[in-house]
Amino acid sequence: MTNLLIRLFIKSKDTKSKEVREKTGSLGSIVGILCNILLCVIKISIGLITASISIVADGLNNLSDMGSSVITMIGFKLSGKPADSDHPFGHGRIEYISAFVVSMLILLVGIELIISSIKALIAGEKAPQYTYISLAVLVISILVKLWMFLFNRKLGKMIESSALLATASDSLNDCISTGAILIAAIVTMIFTIPFNLDAVMAIGVGLFIIYSGITSAKDTLDEILGGPPEPQLIKDIEKAVMAFDGFLGVHDLIVHNYGPGRQFASVHVEVPQDVDIVACHEKIDLCEKVVCEKTGVSLVIHMDPIDVNDSSVTDAKEKMIKVIKDIDQRLTLHDFRMTPHSTLRTNLIFDVVMPSGMKMSETELNEIILKKAKEIDESYCCVITFDRDFTGK
Repeated sequence: MTNLLIRLFIKSKDTKSKEVREKTGSLGSIVGILCNILLCVIKISIGLITASISIVADGLNNLSDMGSSVITMIGFKLSGKPADSDHPFGHGRIEYISAFVVSMLILLVGIELIISSIKALIAGEKAPQYTYISLAVLVISILVKLWMFLFNRKLGKMIESSALLATASDSLNDCISTGAILIAAIVTMIFTIPFNLDAVMAIGVGLFIIYSGITSAKDTLDEILGGPPEPQLIKDIEKAVMAFDGFLGVHDLIVHNYGPGRQFASVHVEVPQDVDIVACHEKIDLCEKVVCEKTGVSLVIHMDPIDVNDSSVTDAKEKMIKVIKDIDQRLTLHDFRMTPHSTLRTNLIFDVVMPSGMKMSETELNEIILKKAKEIDESYCCVITFDRDFTGK
């Protein structure tokens, strides 16, 4: 069924194109709207007939899911708008905002479910009288939502959409919450329970929905605020760059995400200082194009010339690398330069990259490195620039 819908409505296999993304998002949203309307009407009708708070609440949850699908569809439409003078990087982040709105709706449903269930327990309302029809409705709902989970997850992975993956997660949550209601209904039909099990189960479902909403909101907020790039993307960029002869190392990789398919990056590439500048520039241009073709990332490369022919510079660099690695294995060094060796003062000029979450301050780290450098050679005087890692390492 899923593959059939993809073949009928999307057709193209170019999942990176804006047109395919918009069609995929619209397909997922339309299917979600239709399925949730059907489930909402059936559940609320059965819930009112049986006086079941949990079934009515589950139906209202489907109603909010329908609203989420509408928001997701609008988000895909708006995110597909081309760049303009006010938004030169496009409107791709609207997709993340729509996913966040969906998460907020999930939270509201969970809170409302808990409130109504607590009121029912306080009022001493009796447990609902379930019928086999109501059980059948719950089973059908679980099967439909399970299919929707698989459907949206496939679409979400296909176009790497956080909005569709959030919708898939919500569908799986619905399966679990409806399953809990089904268990409560069966237990109530078989045994005599001295309290309203339906309301108690609804509270548990509400807590689960709230947890799901918070988790989903956190993931989308990371996208909006600017989380680190995927580790595989970092590896792919570095591998593509280092495949070029004459490129000795990469550092200071920064990736900016402006929405799916709208990623920009910059990186420093070390090259021998006596390289032909024109030839190196041509190689950098080619490298930027190769990276864009392989990863979809628009890359800008900054050239860092380093001395590879002076053995004294190489020896001093290796010693300083050992110094910082002894302090913390995560520390890295780059842009190493050295003034001519002197018995009075030899300047070692380099950058040190501090990993995310390192507790030691720059001042403390600087003092330790200076001290250890003096232990190697009294003339060594370190001029250090401290960088931060932007890849999440």
